[in-house]
Amino acid sequence: MPSRHRIPRTLNTTVDCPGPHTVWFRGSSLARWMLARLGWQVRFDGFPHLQGVAIVYPHTSNWDFVVMLLAKWAIGVPARFWGKDTLFRVPLLGAWLRWLGGIPLDRRSPHGVVGDMVALMARHRQEGRLLWLAVTPEGTRRRTAGWRSGFYQVALRADVPLALVQLDYSRKRVNVTDFLRLSGDEAADYARLAASYEGVRGRHPELASPVQPLSRPLSADPV
Repeated sequence: MPSRHRIPRTLNTTVDCPGPHTVWFRGSSLARWMLARLGWQVRFDGFPHLQGVAIVYPHTSNWDFVVMLLAKWAIGVPARFWGKDTLFRVPLLGAWLRWLGGIPLDRRSPHGVVGDMVALMARHRQEGRLLWLAVTPEGTRRRTAGWRSGFYQVALRADVPLALVQLDYSRKRVNVTDFLRLSGDEAADYARLAASYEGVRGRHPELASPVQPLSRPLSADPV
């Protein structure tokens, strides 16, 4: 649902989809108040499309989930996220995760996790329905050699914009203002990703993985 509550935007370092954008929501004033009490700001400039992938970086603490959940409610976006399918089988926990927007991650799917998500994006596009998938590209709170490729494959194959969500503890700010259209040139795309996240610090900066792909082929379907 469109919202008239517009949070001041920042200058975009990635301007493939310059704002102001068209897809807005009615966020929760209570969530905005709670974030403000914690000293956090959310800057949201609308989404340029009904479907897309949002990557949240850096992910270095369990507190990230709390901050991003409040930010999700403050914006009002019904974003979806991947979770291990085993978690969804736990009574009450599974129902709660689905209520939050969780999608069970079934690695046994014959089409692969990425293939299933691309097909789901296509169906939502045909039906004119909203679907934004939120992921942490590192896939873990521990420092790794780089980012997993699931987000990249989904955004590229589904031909949807990539929202570069900055979870910046140094400024206590969640920025949802930069959007990128992937070119398929992985080196060039990652260079632009790294530029957008330059200076952004997690709760534990030493645990943040470098903005570069893991050395895995795109066809391997890792997430």
